[in-house]
Amino acid sequence: MYTFSGKIKTVSLVLMIIGALSIGYGFFSAPKTTQDIEQAMAHDDGGHGESTAHAEEGHGEEHSAEEAESHLEHLLHQGQNRPWAAFFIAAFFFLMVSVCVLVFYAIQWAAQAGWSIVLFRVMEGITAYILPGSILLFAFLLFSGLHMNHIYVWMAEGTFDPTSENYDVIIDGKSWWLNTSGWLIRSFIYLFVYNIFRYMLRKNSLALDVSGDITIYKKNFNLSVAFIVLFGIIELFMSFDWLMSLDPHWYSQLYSFYVFASVLVSAITTIALVTIYLRNKGVLPFVNDSHIHDLAKYMFGFSIFWTYFWFDQFMLQWYANIPEEAAYFFPRLIGSYQLPFISMLVMNFVFPILILMNSDFKRVPWYVVTAGLVILTGHYIDIFQLVSPATVGDSWSIGIPELGSLAFFLGLFIYVVFSAIAKAPLHAKGNPFMKESEIYHY
Repeated sequence: MYTFSGKIKTVSLVLMIIGALSIGYGFFSAPKTTQDIEQAMAHDDGGHGESTAHAEEGHGEEHSAEEAESHLEHLLHQGQNRPWAAFFIAAFFFLMVSVCVLVFYAIQWAAQAGWSIVLFRVMEGITAYILPGSILLFAFLLFSGLHMNHIYVWMAEGTFDPTSENYDVIIDGKSWWLNTSGWLIRSFIYLFVYNIFRYMLRKNSLALDVSGDITIYKKNFNLSVAFIVLFGIIELFMSFDWLMSLDPHWYSQLYSFYVFASVLVSAITTIALVTIYLRNKGVLPFVNDSHIHDLAKYMFGFSIFWTYFWFDQFMLQWYANIPEEAAYFFPRLIGSYQLPFISMLVMNFVFPILILMNSDFKRVPWYVVTAGLVILTGHYIDIFQLVSPATVGDSWSIGIPELGSLAFFLGLFIYVVFSAIAKAPLHAKGNPFMKESEIYHY
């Protein structure tokens, strides 16, 4: 039985407090008027804001005062979006990590896998974050739907009105799907499905320990199959609603699979890191090097899986060179997001290839931890570069709002996960395949 240590609890609480204060500072320091933008541009001494200043200079003589004011308004919205975008990136990343742990967990049940049973309580503990994570993310989506930010441009006033100067014929053609009420209802359904299946699977798993009734095992088998199918459908639409609609003029048929691959490898990496920590604490006596080896294999394999989708999406659109498709990759490949774009590619593909290719290294805990931290960092940056170009443009930076949001959600994640792990025995003794998992050797 694991006891939530005071040190870990303190660290998580400190992270949450510092993160909450930083998030508040981000909103407080965000520009309020176009005059704030002009002052920031006047005092800008280089960096990312330099391209913004140059863009404004270019408007000087050839554009009307009205167009210049419109440009300033656009920059104001991007500046105001920065703390919202930082919050959304962290909220989405940690929620989807826990959801994909649930997916991986359900796959083990559906496949009737024997090797992973000793890891079940770890997975169940990580999925405990789904509930608080869902509440926070839905609050963000609700605020977006109430026009408290400018994250989703298709929500702007007049977008669907042919008589408005803001009318967008392309987005209007998608209004049957991209409408605020339908978007919020679908978002609620996605989150409800994640939470109800997590609740039922966890409840049955604990009940199986008490009774050993094989019918409970069959219930979880059926629930897991149903959840995998439902998640496969939901994830297609969820990625479009929450991420791809940030760039409503652009689309990719591979996008949902790409997002899934990114958060799935992050989820498996999180399972490995938590497992290694608990094993070092001596509370997972039946977890051996073969279990760690298999988790590392999944980390390696799904890193390649992610790279496959990244390459397919990028190569097809780069080769076709269609303007509306190339516009998506321009800021990421050769624009102001080139550094995070290339960095995440190295951390998510090159690094795992070099570090985790060797089978022996997959059995070395500190090696797996090192690789895991790099992979998680790389995929967090991946989500960052999926969201930021469409929301904050060239105004991006890594500062207090970004680091504060990361700290807050990381602290909350740690607190919820380890609290849940401490609430139940780590040995799922009622599972009929437990003995196979205890003696598993690769």
